[in-house]
Amino acid sequence: MNVFFVQIVKEIRYICRKENQYSYKMDFLSLSKARCSVRKYDFSRPIEQEKLDYIMECVRFAPSAVNFQPWKFLIAKEKNILEAISSCYANEWIKTAPCIIVACVDHRQSWHRQRYDNKDHADIDIAIAVEHLCLAATEQGLGTCWVCNFDAQKCRELLQLDEQVEPAVLIPIGYGTDPGREKKRKEISDIIL
Repeated sequence: MNVFFVQIVKEIRYICRKENQYSYKMDFLSLSKARCSVRKYDFSRPIEQEKLDYIMECVRFAPSAVNFQPWKFLIAKEKNILEAISSCYANEWIKTAPCIIVACVDHRQSWHRQRYDNKDHADIDIAIAVEHLCLAATEQGLGTCWVCNFDAQKCRELLQLDEQVEPAVLIPIGYGTDPGREKKRKEISDIIL
């Protein structure tokens, strides 16, 4: 990728985050390039409820295997719940997020490929829904980060979730205060068989 182009994208991301002026009619490629993992947030700046509602409406329309939609989302904004969820993850930066969404899958509701190998498609379904969430948040001028390296069992216990409900992803969300990192991606020729 052209170094000049990468620098422009980084500058646009920084300016848009700083001024909260993301285009609400961004084309998909621009949106995909703008989305990045944000690891520092303005904790004092709450997320507008209208934006959270919009994001969750986008999540609601995410596709899933056989349309089973085996997901549940916990939206944590209260300090004690944020602290409990943060205690399941080893890195301190997560505490800067004013909101953490816990994406959970219910393995009783997910589709299993029974005819062949009984593969549970819950992880695939939740991944699609979470990326809808992250892209919608980016469109709304918010930063997110996928967090999968956390103590899921501890999270389940703290949130008192049913044994069949797995907390799969933590998504801190808020107004980012860092410009994000340069994306390093393989060339098209390296990913097509």
